Amino acid sequence: MSTYLLVHGAWHSGECWERVVPLLTSAGHRVIAPSLTGFGDKAHLLGPEVGLDTHADDIARLITTEDLTEVVLVGHSYAGLVISSAANQVPDRIAALVYLDAMVPEDGENAVDALPASQTGINLALTSDSGWRVPPLPEMPPPMGLFGVTDPTDVAWLRTMLSDLPVRCLQQPVRLDNPAVRTIPRTHIHCTVGQPAGISRRPIPAIQPNGTPSQVWELPTGHDCMVTMPFELAELLLRLG
Repeated sequence: MSTYLLVHGAWHSGECWERVVPLLTSAGHRVIAPSLTGFGDKAHLLGPEVGLDTHADDIARLITTEDLTEVVLVGHSYAGLVISSAANQVPDRIAALVYLDAMVPEDGENAVDALPASQTGINLALTSDSGWRVPPLPEMPPPMGLFGVTDPTDVAWLRTMLSDLPVRCLQQPVRLDNPAVRTIPRTHIHCTVGQPAGISRRPIPAIQPNGTPSQVWELPTGHDCMVTMPFELAELLLRLG
């Protein structure tokens, strides 16, 4: 049995994994899909003080409190930053890092370094009435839709879990200064449909930090593949279990 820890991206909540969780558990694995501080059942904790460090601590604390080991740690989108900093705190408990259509940072980088288009969100927040709220991306015509989701029923469901992102999440740097974190195997899963103009994916080096060839898989769907292709995503994740 493996333990899968699924970490949602910006603006979402742990509910976004609802279609993937039973597919992994039915294969005999333990699956945890928490909401980060400020989202889902923790929405009441949303505030300007919440940042990347908060979310990395959420995940590292969960791993230690639940005494989780051999964790397959999956981060979607913004959560590529989260799982990186969390793994830096507890590298001995992580069996694999999975960057699911995610930002892939180096030590000391923030969201803008990993994905320059993030600066637009920061600008929106700093010039807004609140000074710190980054609103969710707007729905666009297919194939982009709402985070790559185009089915009207799915879009309606997705909207119920979206909320603003604190700007500190995009500003704070990732910490990857623990040498042990470099030994953790990495897998990258890229969604290949409906990528918005101006958003380019950072190339994945041929060799990953632990010295082995990089592992990159693709799903022919939009960004929120856990909504649009849960079965196919689960099949890929089960290869790591």
